[in-house]
Amino acid sequence: MPIASILTTTLEYKLIPGDPDRPYLVFLHEGLGSVSMWRDFPDKVARQTGARARVYSRQGYGQSGPLTGPRAPQFMHDEALIVLPALLKRLGIVQPILIGHSDGASIALIHAVEHQDNTRGVVLMAPHVFVEAITVESIARIAETYETTDLRARLERHHAHVDDAFRGWSRIWLDPRFQTWSLGAEVQRLSVPTLLIQGADDAYGTLAQIDAISDTAPGPVQRVVLDNCGHVPFRDQEAAVLDAVAGFVARVVG
Repeated sequence: MPIASILTTTLEYKLIPGDPDRPYLVFLHEGLGSVSMWRDFPDKVARQTGARARVYSRQGYGQSGPLTGPRAPQFMHDEALIVLPALLKRLGIVQPILIGHSDGASIALIHAVEHQDNTRGVVLMAPHVFVEAITVESIARIAETYETTDLRARLERHHAHVDDAFRGWSRIWLDPRFQTWSLGAEVQRLSVPTLLIQGADDAYGTLAQIDAISDTAPGPVQRVVLDNCGHVPFRDQEAAVLDAVAGFVARVVG
């Protein structure tokens, strides 16, 4: 897997070829994700849309460099406004369509708001725009599972610095300072085309998350709510998500 030196760290990334006349698709993973944990979903999206794609692991995840300290409450803004622009510049990517999942969706939203002239559209799967009790409760449960079961060993298959990946994510979400975190101001400025995808059975967030976006964002917003679907729509309802994303990309490109 290629490695890029970005700012003070290194980030692993994956290149998926496609039509050079179509915008890049850039995938931003969830709070426990990585390049490998997307599995083959980005490849399938690239094939179905004909577009080129780039997938990367954030610092502390996958085969990227380790964290240098605990995450701060503004960690998603730092990723969206400092790291992601540097990576896009390093890879020569302009006007991408960002496809984000969970924390990655929130990062995509922040970036799109601040770089609207350089973002063709965003796909937000299970985004977080404020902190819900259900999210905190689910993270607290999985944090206990991480310490008492084989979850750490299973995640180690995907993360070179597994404690950075898991504890860096769980501890900031459970930090009292983070409980007032919100993207309310950003949502009011989201004007790029947006596709929202949410599972009706998501244990890490309710439909209130996408309601907050679709009810407030000034730009064009499409919603897809999937039954029998939890926090990972591209795994639980892959065919429906592929169709929704491919249709969205076609409309944006068209």
